[in-house]
Amino acid sequence: MSKQKKVREDALLHTVEDRRNLTFVPDPTKQRSNNDRRNNMQSDAHRPEYARYAGMRYEEANLFVRMKLPDGNKLRCKCANISQTGMKLNLPENFDVSTLNEGDTVHLRFKLEPGMLQEGTEKNYNLKSTIVRVQNDARWIALQFEEPLYVARRSASNLYFTLATGFLFLITLIILLMRVESVTYFSTHAVLYGYSLLACSFLLSRYFFGMLYKPIAVDPDYTPSVTIVVPCFNEETWIRRTIISCINQDYPPEKLELIIVDDGSSDRSPQVIQETINDLCVEGKRYGLDKRIRVFFQQYNQGKRDAMGVGIRNCNTELITFVDSDSFLEPDAIRNLVQPMKDPKMGGVSGRTDVANTYTNHLTKMQSVRYYISFRMMKAAEAYFDSVMCLSGPLSCYRLSAVKEVAEPWLHQQFMGQKATFGDDRSLTNFIVKNHRTYYQDTAICSTIVPNKHKVFLKQQMRWKRSWLRESITAGKFMWKKEPLMAIFFYMGLLVPMIAPLIVLYNLVYVPIVRHVFPGTFLLGILLMGLLMSFAQLILKRSSLWFYGLLFCLYYEGILLWQMPWAWLTFWVSHWGTRSGGRKKQQTAASQSA
Repeated sequence: MSKQKKVREDALLHTVEDRRNLTFVPDPTKQRSNNDRRNNMQSDAHRPEYARYAGMRYEEANLFVRMKLPDGNKLRCKCANISQTGMKLNLPENFDVSTLNEGDTVHLRFKLEPGMLQEGTEKNYNLKSTIVRVQNDARWIALQFEEPLYVARRSASNLYFTLATGFLFLITLIILLMRVESVTYFSTHAVLYGYSLLACSFLLSRYFFGMLYKPIAVDPDYTPSVTIVVPCFNEETWIRRTIISCINQDYPPEKLELIIVDDGSSDRSPQVIQETINDLCVEGKRYGLDKRIRVFFQQYNQGKRDAMGVGIRNCNTELITFVDSDSFLEPDAIRNLVQPMKDPKMGGVSGRTDVANTYTNHLTKMQSVRYYISFRMMKAAEAYFDSVMCLSGPLSCYRLSAVKEVAEPWLHQQFMGQKATFGDDRSLTNFIVKNHRTYYQDTAICSTIVPNKHKVFLKQQMRWKRSWLRESITAGKFMWKKEPLMAIFFYMGLLVPMIAPLIVLYNLVYVPIVRHVFPGTFLLGILLMGLLMSFAQLILKRSSLWFYGLLFCLYYEGILLWQMPWAWLTFWVSHWGTRSGGRKKQQTAASQSA
């Protein structure tokens, strides 16, 4: 009997389906405004990012709630769905629903475990609530909390912030004191202690400038025309959600267009794309969606870059935005993303990418912390100098005129005689950042599906390392012309990871075996590096996942670091690495407009 491969399902938050797909698109009749809707709390400037749409409801079938009734009796109910502002409860079969009335005040006690709601909401809650609807036949009630969940959690969040800030300061102080040793003994081993000083300077500078970063505020009157391009290859599971999130934006509908390019998918992606577009065009007739959504079906799989090229050639708006086919935009992502483009010298902007399937397993949890720090600290530090070196694929925006200037050399880019077939986003960024400013907008948020298996994850990381090495070599030819401090940080960031495997071998193999010295100082440095990431995540996001920052650093040192030497030896390799099947050489494409 053959064994079937077990498919690990991703753990995702599921929003309660609305009768409409376009719930956030501004009403062209001006009869409804997004500013006063129940799922938007514009009046509270201190709400966390996960509560920007506080009334958005999420299905939660595993949450049980203790409800204290007006008469003092207690009832155990099952939650049907929950938002930041209220919940729907299913009542027990033996309870007399007629004893409850709209306007009654009850007390709710429940515990949100990690993964039940957005990251950062996990906590025990005891909330006074009001019954706003009673459905006798279906045996459920809807309740509104006296205060939103994020307000009820604020005291715990402030405690996390205070403790994490103190620990972060202590860790930074210890790291600096350890570097005194590097200076003192520099003459005895210049290479080793020189690397120590270099790595420390680079790492602390990233966190320092990342903390100084501030996103560009939204100017409601700045709404340039935008075309979103979604390249798709074998994404039948996620592409509908991606398309809807791209068009369901709190942005003037007449200034937003969408182009989907199916790159020769062999699954049901083409059918799902067409069905989704048909549904949207029917619902969005008053928005003119039938004239603002186009789809192109390529006959053969030619690669993401060629699919992006189709979008570029068919775009006529001021700005062009690229979104990966397994990434989902927040409703205000485009409005926030375009704001840095008010600067006429700005060529491109990267949004922030969170992990959609964070709570699937330990691997996705580690990636979640890593993604957050990579964007909120590393890209934010580069944004301080207007030189973000990778405008990421899940969500990035460019000035179309700048892209068209470099489109042909980028589309036909070669490296060591071979056509470049991956690293498309980093490569396009190189072409843009050479003569333009690039920025990071932390308030433009999307979420993406990350690998939940180590084998797939390691293949992805190898591909990324090769593209990073290839494009860093290319960028190194012009980065010295940029702002001096940014140029120094760039070359430091190029040198540190390339030398790191040799330093680790020296400290963890040569020193213990040859010199018979336990590498305690070096191991302490790795621990402090991991804690630095963890406490920075706790300060900024205040979630229970902070510990996975430390685990990721150990995973990196033990596994991912050793991909770098192989990347040195094979960085010219062009195959994709994570997709099955080879690229077809045929360049003809049958295009069809929907």
